[in-house]
Amino acid sequence: MKKTVCELFAGVGGFRCGLNSIKTLKDIKRPEKWKTVWFSQWEPAEKNTQYAHDCYVYHFGTCLDSNGEDTTNWNIEDVDKKTIPDFNLLVGGFPCQDYSVASSLATSKGLEGKKGILWWSIREVLEDKNPPFVLLENVDRLIKSPAKQRGRDFGIILACFRDEDYTVEWRVINAADYGYQQRRRRTFIFAYKNDTAYARRIKDKVRFAPIFSEESLKKSTRELLTEEGFFAKSFPVGCVDLKRISTQKLPTGLGDLSDNFKFTFENSGAMIDGIVYTVRTTPVYKGKQITLGDIMETGDVDEQFFIPESKLYYTDPEITHSNESEVRLPKESRQTWQYLKGAKKLPRTAANGHEYIFSEGAISMVDDYDKPARTMLTSEGNFSRTTHIVKDKKTGRIRLLTPAETERIQGFPTDHTKYCLSNGEVIEMPVKKRRFMMGNALVVNLIEQMEKQISDIFDEEE
Repeated sequence: MKKTVCELFAGVGGFRCGLNSIKTLKDIKRPEKWKTVWFSQWEPAEKNTQYAHDCYVYHFGTCLDSNGEDTTNWNIEDVDKKTIPDFNLLVGGFPCQDYSVASSLATSKGLEGKKGILWWSIREVLEDKNPPFVLLENVDRLIKSPAKQRGRDFGIILACFRDEDYTVEWRVINAADYGYQQRRRRTFIFAYKNDTAYARRIKDKVRFAPIFSEESLKKSTRELLTEEGFFAKSFPVGCVDLKRISTQKLPTGLGDLSDNFKFTFENSGAMIDGIVYTVRTTPVYKGKQITLGDIMETGDVDEQFFIPESKLYYTDPEITHSNESEVRLPKESRQTWQYLKGAKKLPRTAANGHEYIFSEGAISMVDDYDKPARTMLTSEGNFSRTTHIVKDKKTGRIRLLTPAETERIQGFPTDHTKYCLSNGEVIEMPVKKRRFMMGNALVVNLIEQMEKQISDIFDEEE
């Protein structure tokens, strides 16, 4: 089977880098193992410059649709999915939103998603292009959302795959659990058409059949999720107790599912013939652990990244708590990293007028060299509790991460986001935007590790 790819919500090309083992900027110039026939990247918040799209185009060029038009920077909801060139693997890190369903007869399935919900664009691609394989990434809370109806959103996604004749496997993976440089938990979904050779092999190996007893099906599930399945082979886990495997049949109609479905999805599972099998698994890894210190600069760092002493501390550096339940600290004190990352007690008033004391615990002021980086967010580099602060390796001074360091934390080539191609002109991406791109990205190393398994699957397809 040809290794052709469509990359939705492409960002700056994380899936493309992972599938093609792109570790340095020089690697981009090599012939690609996986051919991207079309991609889509559009950021609605950017009015003038589409930095992510333009960075992608700077490195990889653009792709035309079957009408010869460049629609890669359109809102995906406005793209006619039938014009996407044919491909065999759909990938994408789609945004996590509300996947509830509104009653309407507007679509082929008699249901219409609320306006702006991007999952439905993925479903349109599944309907119109019928890709044999799909690999998607989302935040770890996807399997538990929304808070008032746990599991509904993920149930809708699985039911959409069921209706298009796919089998689905999923796993919530923390990159650091498998030796990589960031503690980042994400939900990965691997789906495959039931008429593929891979689907037939899997069902033969693990002996899935509706006529089997519940205990037999649970044994097959255990084998799939811990030994024979896609994620089991890519990211090993320990054995699981049959008694801990939960099952649930998905409602037939998406409307009923949207209104009434609740279910506790665990971090590993599969959906086969409309039935969900899920269990909590534990990672197994005994290799080297990459740390934050491993990816940090060792030479000179530009002065703009260092934090002035006046912004670091407002009192003795050993003080990690502030109590403002009676008197607030001066504004200058509150605008320091010591205050922001320290423990606090603050008076608050609820919407109903109730007064209370808000408490917040302390977090480390300076991130440890000998651990993987914490989860990087789009606010990285801003005055935020979640921003990484490090001790410069050469000078010992306290500073923020450089853009290149944030790229390495996500497994991208150093300086991957430095340049963009905008309206035919090469421009530099602002530092703040570079950090934002990395906070929005996935850990490329995980895709590279999955690629070995996907490549084997494709090589065995007819």
